[in-house]
Amino acid sequence: MRVVVKVGSHVLSEQNRIEKKRMFNLVEFLVELMKDNEVILVSSAAVAAGYSKLKLDKKPLQNRQAIAAVGQPHLVELYNRKLEKFGKTGAQILLTADDFDSRKRTQNAKCAVDTLIKNDVLPIINENDATAIDELVFGDNDQLSAHVAHYFKADLLVILSDIDGYYDKDPNKYNDAIIKKVVNYIDEEELNLPQDTGSVFATGGIVTKLKSADFLLKRKHSMFMASGFDLSDIRSYMLDGIHKGGTLFICKES
Repeated sequence: MRVVVKVGSHVLSEQNRIEKKRMFNLVEFLVELMKDNEVILVSSAAVAAGYSKLKLDKKPLQNRQAIAAVGQPHLVELYNRKLEKFGKTGAQILLTADDFDSRKRTQNAKCAVDTLIKNDVLPIINENDATAIDELVFGDNDQLSAHVAHYFKADLLVILSDIDGYYDKDPNKYNDAIIKKVVNYIDEEELNLPQDTGSVFATGGIVTKLKSADFLLKRKHSMFMASGFDLSDIRSYMLDGIHKGGTLFICKES
């Protein structure tokens, strides 16, 4: 089984720096997942990683690009330090939306990913924020990860974030909100809700996750959304085969 795991900036960063304990817990889970699955990681937090070394105002675009450029190799270095504890290594792959507009470039990227996986290396994918101006302003790794899952032939996309599932109403406003454990279809109205990222480093929110799920459902792929702060739900689902928490987006005929 090929699995794409996407982790958001809000999970990996805390008070303008990388939260190393949560990163370690993530890596530990990924290594366990790699025992029986082909795993691709899509990781945000290049800006958060870079800000610890280059403290510029994050509002100007050129500053965010510079911070991301500093942060990307540092982020991968942090991942590799933790992967080494388990005898594993990771490799950086930077992509933009343009890479999925060209069949040749998409195939080249897939071949690189396939080769890394065959050699027991964890591909660590992120947007090329230093050059992808439009993506940096309007894009997000939720939708990048959905494209990676589709074009790189994954069986499942796992999104780990500060959102632990898809609720029937806003859990921040309603105490009686209930998680939808299985979703087969997303209404157009829900795809056009206002975005609220909740983090100075994040570019996503629930809407970008729904758009990712919608993209995959329409192409008969599946997605699972769970908390990246507490990995018990995703560990239960992926490692034990028990769906305790989180939301599974899956086609009815799947």
